[in-house]
Amino acid sequence: MSRLTLSLVGLSALVWASPLAAQTELTPEELEAINNALQADSADASPSPTPGPLAGASSSLSSMNPAIALILDSALAWYSEDDPRPTGGHDAAQNGFNFQQLELSMGASVDPYFRLDSNIVFTLFGVEVEEAYLTTLALPGNLQVRAGQYLLPFGRINRTHPHTWSFADQPLVIGKFFGGEGARGLGAEVSWLAPLPWFVELVASVNNPAGECCTRSFANDTIDGPEDFLYTLGLNQFFDLNEDWSITWGISALLGPNDSGLDNRSEVYGTDLYVRYRPVASAERMALSWQTEALYRTRQVPGSRLEDWGLYSQLVWAINASWELGGRYDYVAGLSEDELNPEWTEARQREAVQ
Repeated sequence: MSRLTLSLVGLSALVWASPLAAQTELTPEELEAINNALQADSADASPSPTPGPLAGASSSLSSMNPAIALILDSALAWYSEDDPRPTGGHDAAQNGFNFQQLELSMGASVDPYFRLDSNIVFTLFGVEVEEAYLTTLALPGNLQVRAGQYLLPFGRINRTHPHTWSFADQPLVIGKFFGGEGARGLGAEVSWLAPLPWFVELVASVNNPAGECCTRSFANDTIDGPEDFLYTLGLNQFFDLNEDWSITWGISALLGPNDSGLDNRSEVYGTDLYVRYRPVASAERMALSWQTEALYRTRQVPGSRLEDWGLYSQLVWAINASWELGGRYDYVAGLSEDELNPEWTEARQREAVQ
């Protein structure tokens, strides 16, 4: 089944955020690499004069002042079929104008050791705490711990919010394997930045299953033992090839029980690739990016094993800092007999432009 989607996305934001991120539109990996380099430089620098008491008080107040963003996601969409069957919880569900969500994002350092972040989403149907978590700031050995409710560190797009996407809708494979809200849940995560010449991050997360909305390939039963949790593992690498080209590549795995009984389990594996060309000499801040994710899922059911897969691939041309054009292709395989997902018996594909 094929469909064509045309969409225009309107975003309105009131943001207090990092000037570096806002002005350069860097990827999270690029920001991390720059931050590490700045920390190394500051460690080697000579100590600065000790600030007076007024300067210290001002610095403390500034660090406690939260960064706040209020972001409106809306879309004008047209589908080539009468029933577009969107999979994302905030997708444009109909032809014409769509109110997707209003997101309130807040974050601040609690003290020198912890940072608190939250994302609260308002829709036409209610209010939802999408994320709320603490992150450590001063662990030794390049370690960092995060605890609370958060988007699971699987792949690339699952870790981000709709207003950061290049397209107005969630990829089909994310909706089919994880649910309309993507994979998220309550839990704890530990990540380690390897001391290598390039960016290498290892991450592991343990979470409660969150049900049909957020971990639909897995069970949503009570936790009676370690086997009832979801386990996420990831490896992320960033290669700065030169001043114009960069590559981000990652692999992920998500493991846990499913709803078919008999201690049966589900496993989802994925790989993601992001290639970006952004010439530093471009006065218009032009950029060209290619992003692809492929996922494979296997689920144990009584007397059998179900296997399927899906992918999306998108090419986006940022003409300047304000305008971009792009196209995306989605595909998910179907299973003729799928007792856990009976609505997904046919393969589906979708082409989208924006």
